Amino acid sequence: MPRQYPIERTRDIGIIAHIDAGKTTVSERVLFYTGVSHKIGEVHTGDTVMDWMEQERERGITITAAATTCFWTPTYAKGDKNQEYRINLIDTPGHIDFTVEVKRSMRVLDGAVVIFDGVAGVEPQSETNWRYADEYGVPRMCFINKLDRMGANFEHDLTSIYERLTPNAVPIQWPIGLEDKFEGVIDLLAEKAYHFEGEKGEKIIEIPIPEDYKEIVKKRRHELVEKIAETDDKLLHEYLEGKEPSLDVLKKALRVATLKVQLVPILCGSALKNKGVQLMLDAVIDYLPSPADLLPVKGINPTNHAEEMRKPEDSEPLAALAFKIAADPFVGTLTFFRVYSGVLKRGSYVLNAKKNSQERIGRIVRMFANHREEAEEIYAGDLGAIVGLKDTTTGDSLVDPDHPIILESIKFPEPVISIRIEPKTKADQEKMGIALHRLSDEDPTFRVSGDSETGETIIAGMGELHLEIIVDRMKREFNVGANVGRPQVAYKETIKGKAEAEGKYIRQSGGKGQYGHVRLRVEPLERGKGFEFIDDIKGGVIPQEFIPAIEKGVREALAKGVLAGYQMVDMQVTLYDGSFHEVDSSEIAFKIASAMALQEATKRAKLILLEPVMKVQVITPPDFLGDVTGDLSSRRAKITAMGERGTIKVIDATVPLAEMFGYVTNLRSMSQGRGSYNMEFSHYDEVPSNVALQIIEGKKK
Repeated sequence: MPRQYPIERTRDIGIIAHIDAGKTTVSERVLFYTGVSHKIGEVHTGDTVMDWMEQERERGITITAAATTCFWTPTYAKGDKNQEYRINLIDTPGHIDFTVEVKRSMRVLDGAVVIFDGVAGVEPQSETNWRYADEYGVPRMCFINKLDRMGANFEHDLTSIYERLTPNAVPIQWPIGLEDKFEGVIDLLAEKAYHFEGEKGEKIIEIPIPEDYKEIVKKRRHELVEKIAETDDKLLHEYLEGKEPSLDVLKKALRVATLKVQLVPILCGSALKNKGVQLMLDAVIDYLPSPADLLPVKGINPTNHAEEMRKPEDSEPLAALAFKIAADPFVGTLTFFRVYSGVLKRGSYVLNAKKNSQERIGRIVRMFANHREEAEEIYAGDLGAIVGLKDTTTGDSLVDPDHPIILESIKFPEPVISIRIEPKTKADQEKMGIALHRLSDEDPTFRVSGDSETGETIIAGMGELHLEIIVDRMKREFNVGANVGRPQVAYKETIKGKAEAEGKYIRQSGGKGQYGHVRLRVEPLERGKGFEFIDDIKGGVIPQEFIPAIEKGVREALAKGVLAGYQMVDMQVTLYDGSFHEVDSSEIAFKIASAMALQEATKRAKLILLEPVMKVQVITPPDFLGDVTGDLSSRRAKITAMGERGTIKVIDATVPLAEMFGYVTNLRSMSQGRGSYNMEFSHYDEVPSNVALQIIEGKKK
């Protein structure tokens, strides 16, 4: 079947935002206006299409990124079907515990719409998501939502975007009225004003620009044209000579600047009141990239390790990236993928280049949130899902077996919290193992491990809510009851100084003995650098074949720290000397010797404990400010900023995760239920010695 939509008329976009900015409400309007759904779902009534998991509907939050295909003809095309576009839309969660969903979606998106709350402006998770978008170089535009809310302030939102995200954001629309008087938007470039009429705001009526807005439109349009002209030398030259660029020229220049992430257009509206969403879809078409606008994707050829490129064309060899695995109650495992080049066909064999294994493509489906449609093939630049792959996990490359390439994978943050979990009954025992295995395949930030000393199972994740949802999903989707222990913080150990030590492992017992002898040097690396092993052996005092075993011994010893058994990080280990025995030396002897040397060296190098520190934002009415800040200080918090949003006080702080368990209950009782907070992982930092002592003692008990 030939391609229905040329690649230039395809958009792969994500909707990203802080929790509660209205992402899912915007997505629901998009599905309604593009004809995917015939009624508008609402978060507060629990009937949304995009939030289809039971937990999402109960809690009113998004947990998994839902992928949907829809079609849009821009409003200015007056219904001309030859100008219809295919939009692959990913609605991502806003809660920090599900940050994995945002990160993996960013990797496969071409553009993003960042939604802001018209009252709150930029919030902590908006900053994190913005950073992810910067990391992957994703062109984006902003949509300031909820302008009908009490306390909505468009200019305050603009200022918060300039100050906290980018000075290169440019409003291309201006709201008419705010709060309950919000009635439409003005397109600054075209100098036209619009009302939204009809039961669902589906009729867009052009109206004259209100008299009291003419001055502001003139001033803001002048600033906008100037900003656009600055991104294009030829345009700037003409503009300075006094030539007024045409609307078409300005739109083209703004598109180019947006694609290069030189400018970020800002639009406005209220999704709940059905105002502004269709014009936002027009802007997605006008300013966000098609897959053809992007540079060829880079990857490494696994056979010769050379860098290779794949252009976004159907005629190129196949290169696709699996970005999400989902357990589907009806079809089993679904692997979501993005095709960067070539065509993925049903019934073909592809190579999983990362694992060097073949996979057969059985069924391919296109997703419409939780409905699906069978597809024969998926072309370059498109997204889809494959049913029932065996070996493929998140971040794997599915490629043409004759032209292998490994695409850049996705890096995920390490879990910061863990809990012990046990099955409720004997019958749950076996099912629990299967359920945990399936859930950890799906979510790379969720880890399962066994404690060899106690024989217990430990699950680790990004936060209390993350693990709570996992346990809830085990019960609902896999019918497994489980008891959980108290949350534990994922501490780590590191060193502050340099030290050297030797490790000797010699065993003689009639016949062949064991002999391993190494000298190691350890020194600290900067925070977050992990571990580095340096082989500095000169003159073959230890033969080359034993070096990998020595490194393995060091790595295994790092997993179980000396102070309290926590993983050791941020250090460089140099193997600089040792000796071997012609007959008795073996890999196992060197592995044991290197583990002994590492333990000895770290003991001499001033071991310290590290703890995860969270970035916390607390929002409280002014009457409770003193109590809230006092309570934060008692939790070892460092307050970094205090501000206000209208009449509400906002406190930014960094607080050790260990001090934040159960904080929500405390905050509610302190603020008569009116305070709220959100937190996300910031960094690892040294634990004060008095606290470290308690942790080490507790661990020994």
